Amino acid sequence: MMFETFFTDYYQSISETLLSPRKRVFWGYLLLAGLIGLIWLKWRTRGSWSEQLRSILSPSVWWSESARADYKILLINRAFMLGIAPALFTQTALATAIFLQLYELFGSRPLPASLLPDWGVAICFTLFFFLLDDFARYFVHMIMHRIPALWAFHKVHHSARTMTPFTVLRTHPVEGILFGLRSVCVQGISIGLFLFLFGDQVDLVTVLGVNIFVFVFNVAGSNLRHSHVAIHYWPWLEKILISPAQHQIHHSTLPRHFDRNFGAVLAIWDRIGGSLTLSEPETELKFGVSDRVTAGEQSLKNLYLAPFGEAFRSLVRLLRKNTQQR
Repeated sequence: MMFETFFTDYYQSISETLLSPRKRVFWGYLLLAGLIGLIWLKWRTRGSWSEQLRSILSPSVWWSESARADYKILLINRAFMLGIAPALFTQTALATAIFLQLYELFGSRPLPASLLPDWGVAICFTLFFFLLDDFARYFVHMIMHRIPALWAFHKVHHSARTMTPFTVLRTHPVEGILFGLRSVCVQGISIGLFLFLFGDQVDLVTVLGVNIFVFVFNVAGSNLRHSHVAIHYWPWLEKILISPAQHQIHHSTLPRHFDRNFGAVLAIWDRIGGSLTLSEPETELKFGVSDRVTAGEQSLKNLYLAPFGEAFRSLVRLLRKNTQQR
C-alpha cells in the first residue's frame, strides 16, 4: 500500500510539472515561449518560418546527451524529493513561529486594518512576497557560486552543454533541498509577518493560482532563459529586468562571464552586488562549466556522486587553511 501511494504521488508530481500553471515548465508557458522565440528569430535572422521552427525544435538540442541528462535528473529528483519532503519543516510551521514571536515581542497585534482596504493589503502582500522571493533566489544562487562546497553541487546545473527549458530542473538533490528550504523561509516570513499585521485581510493576487508577477514572468518567455534563443532587451531595461540573453551569459564558458547575472527576474540585486552584465548580442556563447569536454561528464554517476567528493575536498582545504592561520 505504501508503494502504491508513493507511485501515485510520483505520477501526480511528474504530471503537474507539465500540467500545472504553478510550475515553470507548464505546457502553456512552453508554448508561449516557443512562439516568442519563433517571432524573435524570424525578426532577427529573416529566415523562413519553417527554418526558424526547425531551429527551435532541433533534435541536436532537445535530444542531445546533455538534454537527456536533464530529463533523467528530473525523473530521479522527483522521486527523491517525495521521499525527503516529510523530513523538511513547512512554511506553515515557520509562519506560526514568526507570528508567535512577533506577538511575544510586541505584546499585541497592531492590526492596521483600517489603514488599507482588503485589495490594498493583497497588493502589498503580493509585492512583498515577490520581492523577498526574488531577492532570496538571487542570494542563494550567489552563495552557491561563491562557496566552493556549494558550488560543487550547483555545478551540476552549469554542466549543461545544450539548454532547454527543462535545464532549469537540472539540479543536484542537495541544491534542491537548499532551494526548497529557501522557498519555505520566504513563504513563512511573508505569511507570518502579514498575518500578524493584517489578520484575515491577507490574500495573494493570483492568475490561475500563481502570483501575478510570477505569472507575467512566465508568460513573457521565462523558459527562453534556458535555451539557445538569445533574446536581449534594451540596455536600460536590462538594468531592471534580467533578459534571457543575460541569463545565458550566466551559463557561458567565457571566463569574463563567470559569476555574473545571478538574478532571476530583477537585475537590481546584481547591480547592488556588482555582478550585473548586460547582454552581448554579437558574442556567440558556448554553455557549460568550461570549454573542455570530459568523458562521462553527463553520466548520472558523475552528476550525482562526484559533487560529494568535491565538496568534501573543499571543506578539508578550508579546515587546513583555518588551522594554519591559527
